[in-house]
Amino acid sequence: MVTVTEDIRYIGVNDRDLDLFEGQYIIPNGIAYNSYVIMDEKIAVMDTVDKRKTAEFLENLERELGDRTPDYLVVSHVEPDHASSVKALTERYPEMKLVGNTKTFQMLSLYFDLDLSGAVTVKDGDTLKLGRHELTFVTAPMVHWPEVMVSYDSCDKVLFSADGFGKFGALDADEDWDCEARRYYFNIVGKYGPQVQALMKKAAGLDIQVICPLHGPILKESIAHVVEKYQIWSSYGVESEGVFIAYTSFHGNTEDAAKKMAEILEKKGCPKVAISDLAREDMAEALEDAFRYGKIVLAAPSYNASVMPFMEDFLHHLQGKNYQKRTVALVENGSWAPSAAKSMRAMLEQMKEITVIEPAVTIRGAFKESDIAALEAAADALLA
Repeated sequence: MVTVTEDIRYIGVNDRDLDLFEGQYIIPNGIAYNSYVIMDEKIAVMDTVDKRKTAEFLENLERELGDRTPDYLVVSHVEPDHASSVKALTERYPEMKLVGNTKTFQMLSLYFDLDLSGAVTVKDGDTLKLGRHELTFVTAPMVHWPEVMVSYDSCDKVLFSADGFGKFGALDADEDWDCEARRYYFNIVGKYGPQVQALMKKAAGLDIQVICPLHGPILKESIAHVVEKYQIWSSYGVESEGVFIAYTSFHGNTEDAAKKMAEILEKKGCPKVAISDLAREDMAEALEDAFRYGKIVLAAPSYNASVMPFMEDFLHHLQGKNYQKRTVALVENGSWAPSAAKSMRAMLEQMKEITVIEPAVTIRGAFKESDIAALEAAADALLA
C-alpha cells in the first residue's frame, strides 16, 4: 500500500508488461500510472490510468471508496496513459462530475463520446471545495500538452503535478530517481523548458510538502532535491561537469578516434567522460547525457555527402528537444570526401547558443598516431 496522507489514497497501478513507453522509450523496469483519491465530504478522483490497467485501477478505487461514490474526477492531462480510463469510470459512476479546463474537454472529445453537460470547467486560480480539502487549479500549458493543469491541496499541502516530476519505472523499481527522471524529463518534456520555468514560478509561493506526479514515486523528503534538478533541466543549465562523446562508426576507425578522445580528456583532468555508440545504445539515454553535460564531442563518418544516419538522427532529436547552451567539438572521418563536419555544423547552427570549436578534427580512413595532435588540440579547446 502506497501512503500519501490520511485522506489522500493512492489508487494507481504498475505496468511491467509494456516494453516501449509512448511506443519509443525503453522501460526495463516498467512504468507506473498514478492516480489518487481524496476522501472528504466530497470525494475527488485525481486522474485515471492507461486502459491497459483499467480493471485493476477500478478495483483499487472501489477498495478505498467502500460504499461511497466519487463526486468528481479531476482530469489534469488528457494523454491516453492517464485518461484512457475516463469513459470506463464515468460509466461506473454516472453521477460523478468531470473537472477540467476548456482545452481538457475539447481534447477529451477527440478520444471519447462523453456527456459533458454536468462538467465543471475551471480556469487558472479557480478552486474546488471538498470539505477540509480545497483544490486550487494552476494551468500549465505545454507541460507538455496544451490542456495540462496541476492542482494544489491546501489542507495537506500536496501538489498534484501531472507529468511534472515524473520518472520511468514501476513504483517498486529499485533504482536511482535522478537517472530515470532525467531521461524521462528530457525525452518527454525537454522541449518545453520555458513553460516548465513559468509553472515553477507560479508554484514557488506554495507550501508544498508532498508532490504526487502521474508517473514515478510520491515525493516527500526529496522535494528540495527534485526542484533543484528541475530548475537546472528546465533552464538548460549544466547539471554535471564533464564531456559527453557521441559517436557512430562504419568500420571501427571513427570509434577508435572517439575512444582516444575519451582517453585524452581523462588524462587532461576532465572530471567525467561519458561515451555512447549511437548505433547500439539507447537514443533516449544519449539525449539525456547530451543535456546533462555542458560539453559534447560528436564523432561520425561521412555518408552520402552528409553524415552517417545515426548521427543525423541524434542531431534531429536534439533539435526537437530545444538543445542549447552547449560547447561542441566535431570529429569527422572521410576517406575521399569528408562531409560529416559540415553537415553536423549546419544542424548545430539551427540550435540556440551552441559554440562549435574550430577547426573540426578530420580523420582520413584509419585512425593514426598522426591524428592524435588534432584530438589533443580539440580537447584543450573544449576544456578551456
